[in-house]
Amino acid sequence: MKLFVYHTPEETPRDRVPDCAVVIDVLRATTTIVTALDAGAEAVQTFSDINLLLTTSEQWEVDKRLRLGERGGKQVPGCDLGNSPLDCTPEVVAGKRLFLSTTNGTRAFQRVEAAPTVVAATLANRQAVVNYLQAQTPETLWLVGSGWEGTYSLEDTVCAGAIALPLWEKFGDDILGNDQTVAAIALYQQWQNRLLDLFNLASHGQRLLGLNNTADLKCCAQIDTIDAVPLQIEKGVLSKH
Repeated sequence: MKLFVYHTPEETPRDRVPDCAVVIDVLRATTTIVTALDAGAEAVQTFSDINLLLTTSEQWEVDKRLRLGERGGKQVPGCDLGNSPLDCTPEVVAGKRLFLSTTNGTRAFQRVEAAPTVVAATLANRQAVVNYLQAQTPETLWLVGSGWEGTYSLEDTVCAGAIALPLWEKFGDDILGNDQTVAAIALYQQWQNRLLDLFNLASHGQRLLGLNNTADLKCCAQIDTIDAVPLQIEKGVLSKH
């Protein structure tokens, strides 16, 4: 296994895809996806284009779908929900397909959708993802942060480090594919017991605090609370493993 961390989808090599890509958008797309599938959603279909989401979801019965749209941290008009994992309770999402478009995370899924295996990860399902990766041992593994509009984000990189650390401990130095992997591990080691404090410092954390989303920050900072491993079953569509 060779492990590479990329802080944003824009950093990834353009001429190839890995055997396995793990997409990370802690605040908040992958936390929402993981939470929704764990709560019984049928699947989550991701879109970078909100208009395509609206037209595609029209093909589904109204009582079997939910439209989740977020731009700049706010709910998109015409959508049922925004991008909060706290909205994804069993009462709301069970048995439904979620159609999701967000500022950053859904772009990251689009970048790696051609990979043989695509996983959605966040802090909540960190250990479940680690267990899956240790069992599968893909030859090349990318941990891809979503960032914020093409720029670095602390929360995605610290999550990448949280996943990379136990893999490094198990497989040794030969697993380390780039400098970003070492940096992500170091960031997690520094902040692993103060994740919420780190999120409060992060630029996107500050945006959410400005929108009175303190509860979302607390939710997204929880680690190893969900066993679900969302896998791509067709391009852009994730289901619980």
